[in-house]
Formats: sequence, structure tokens, C-alpha cells
Amino acid sequence: MATLIHTLADHGDDVNYCAFSSSCLATCSLDKTVRVYSLSNFSELPYSPLEGHSYAVHCCCFSPSGRVLASCSTDGSTALWDSRDGRRLAVLPQPGASPVRVCRFSPEPARLLAGAADGSLVLWDVQALKPYRSGKVKSGSLMACAFSPNGNFFVTGSSSGDLTIWDDKMRCLYNEKTHDLGVTCCDISSHPVSDSENGLKYFQMASCGQDNQIKLWLILFADLLGVQLKYKCTLNGHSAPVLACAFSCDGQMIASGSVDKCVIIYETSTGNTLQTLSQHTRYVTTCAFAPNSPLLATGSMDKTVHIWQLDLKQPCAGQCTVENESKVAVEDWSEDDVSAWLCAQDLSDFVGLFKMNNIDGKELLNLTKESLAKELKIESLGLRSKVLQKIEELRMSMISVSVPDEFLCPITRELMNDPVIATDGYSYEREAMENWISHRRSSPMTNLPLHSLMLTPNRTLKMAISRWLETQQK
Repeated sequence: MATLIHTLADHGDDVNYCAFSSSCLATCSLDKTVRVYSLSNFSELPYSPLEGHSYAVHCCCFSPSGRVLASCSTDGSTALWDSRDGRRLAVLPQPGASPVRVCRFSPEPARLLAGAADGSLVLWDVQALKPYRSGKVKSGSLMACAFSPNGNFFVTGSSSGDLTIWDDKMRCLYNEKTHDLGVTCCDISSHPVSDSENGLKYFQMASCGQDNQIKLWLILFADLLGVQLKYKCTLNGHSAPVLACAFSCDGQMIASGSVDKCVIIYETSTGNTLQTLSQHTRYVTTCAFAPNSPLLATGSMDKTVHIWQLDLKQPCAGQCTVENESKVAVEDWSEDDVSAWLCAQDLSDFVGLFKMNNIDGKELLNLTKESLAKELKIESLGLRSKVLQKIEELRMSMISVSVPDEFLCPITRELMNDPVIATDGYSYEREAMENWISHRRSSPMTNLPLHSLMLTPNRTLKMAISRWLETQQK
């Protein structure tokens, strides 16, 4: 699945971090330098190495556009570089001159977070080159940080083992001790996932630590609901402290690097190990996936960076791929196409059942709760709901125009299936609203108290949604 295609051996000391833009790879080291390489042939750019830090460089990252490269150091500063010519644009001093351990650009607006050994964190306005907000973690050194996809929230990890969620005003919204011996890295996938319990859209987060573990979380970023952090599972493949973790750009894989000298690639949906890479000869300190190409970079205390080519055409962990999904209309899918789709949706246990009942694309789209129970004999309500949810997502992917806003639940921002009217006068998806009022008695839209928790079916709206869906599928 991953093949070693190139090794960079230009640093004179431990490699601490590596980061991709759409066209470049940046690496930084204890040797006080940052090096930048072209992804076209992995040659070092003419202006590299970047020299300016007086001590070890711990982290580096590109801005969303790729035009600015940031690096932070034991010298107590974060430097900004022009990635096109290597010019140093600015030096941002950390309060108290504490060693800066981690830096990360916000997806938007133009802000940069820098975290230090004394627990201080500064959110810099990159355009004004001034601090926008500052704060400090509860205890320990700042070791890790990651932004939500919209940039309105971020998570930090500390050497005391805490994961803390902040908003962009630097207000602490949530804090939990997650790794007993300290957090070393964290990452957030940019692809949302549905939580079947309440129908909300969560993002996957990974954290790793000195306890040899990688933990997967579901994290909700919502202005109305606030933030929620739900434990998902633990990945226990490493035999020593895990120093780095990163999601692939599609969120389907996680790579991790450890003191055991290994890199492990996991499948996110199942937690299964896809491949273990053991070519580094010392601790693996960093790993990063390229955003627009099937590449993985891993760095180590052996002073090298390995570049791996990912064969994404190969099925993962025995699963099949939907080769014809983008080429053939769903209505025209064969039984084999349906089987491939089931595998891709983590529903491979149903392949035999669907084949036995000759379910092709047209039959798939016509499946209902009743036919799943009576004709396919799927007894579990939870499994029927999971299959129906995936089918509904498939139906929605076939719709080419945007959904009218009045058909979307204000809580989940998804097309409503069972709309109800609350006493605030607004319509919501029943399951989402029931979950909402189980925790609070205020309106999601007005934040005012609800005089009654009664929910009335909105049959008129449900019929309108059904008619609209029919017109889109013709």
C-alpha cells in the first residue's frame, strides 16, 4: 500500500516536523534550519535551507494558500517566511520568550497559533503581525494543537495530558485529561461524519501520547449546541510512546509515528492496521499526508525524512472499491456495483444478503424500512437504520441542486426526514430536537425558554420535501 520512493538526508540533526503545501514539503530540525523541497522531483529549492533561528526548530506549517511558511523554535519565536523566495517576513516573539513547541495556521481568517513550553498560547493576526488573543493552558507545556475546519475553534494538547477546546476568542470551552503521561500530538479531519445516535455532524479527532496510545474522538463544533467531545476508540498498535499522528486528506486513514521506530497506517473507520513501516532506525517524530497527491512523509531522529507513495487504488484491509460509482448512474448499478458500495460504506456484512435478493441499483434506491425488515429479514433496528441512512446519503448525492433552506433542520443543517414543530414556531428534525430538549429547555433558534416540550408533526412540510425529492430524482 505504501512504497518508499525517496529519502531526504540533508539535516544534520533530529528531524522534528514536516509539513506539506500543494507543491512543497518543508522539514525542520534540531540543527536550527528549515528545509523546503519541490514535490515534483523532491529537489531542495534554491533558497533552502532557511536559517535564522538561533536554536532548535520544533515545528513548521504552511498557510492555507501555501505562500507563507511558519516555523517555531526554542529561541522563543515564530518566524514567517515567503515560501516563493525564502525571504523572512517577520519574527513573532512569544510572551516571556518561552521555547515555542508548536505552530498552526487557521484555515481562515489569516491567523497563526503558537504554543510554548510555559503553557502560553498566542493567536497572531498574520496580516497585522500583532497578537489577536492570548491565553494559557491549565497546566503543563503546550505540545499539540489543531484547528476545526472552519477555523472558529481549536484544540490544544499539553504535557499534563489535557485536551482543551477553545474558541477563536481564546475562551476555554472544554477540558479533559485524556493521556495520563502527556499529549504529544493531535489532528482533526476536515471531513465530517454522522453520529447515528442524534443525527449531528461530528468531526474526527486523533490524539496520541506518552501512554503508547492513539485515541480517536468525535468532536462537535456548533455555535448553538456548543462543543462536545465523545470518545470513539483506542488504537494500540505501538509498543512505545506515540509522538505523531495525522489524518489523510480524505479522513480515511491515520498515520502515526513512535519511539518504537515504526510508522503505522490505520484505517479510520475500523481501526484496523493497514501497514507498518519500519525503515527508520530511530524514534519517528513526525508524519504528514500531502493534500493533493498520494504521498506520506515521515521524519525521525535518524536525521532523515522518508517519502512514501500510497497506492490508493488497492482495497483497504480486504474491502472492495466502488470503481464504477462515478461513471455509472446509481439506477444502472449492477449487483456487483451495489456490493462494492456496501463495502465502501463499511456494510460488507450485507453483501451476501443483498446478492441473494438480487439487489441492483434500482432496487437499492427503493429499499424502505419495511422491505429491509420483511423482505431482507434484517431484524436489528440499529442495522436497518444504518443501511437506510447510507441509502439516504446516496440519494442526496444524486441531487444536483441545492436544498431549499426551509427543508433543512436548523440544528443539523441536513434535509429533514421527520419534521416537527416546536413551541417556538420553528420546524426541526424530530431526532435532533428530541436530543436537544433532553439536555436543555431553550429554543435552538432564539435561545429563549420553551414553554412546552411538545413536538407536533409537520405533515405539510414533510409532503413538500417528498414532492421536491421526487422532482430531483426524475
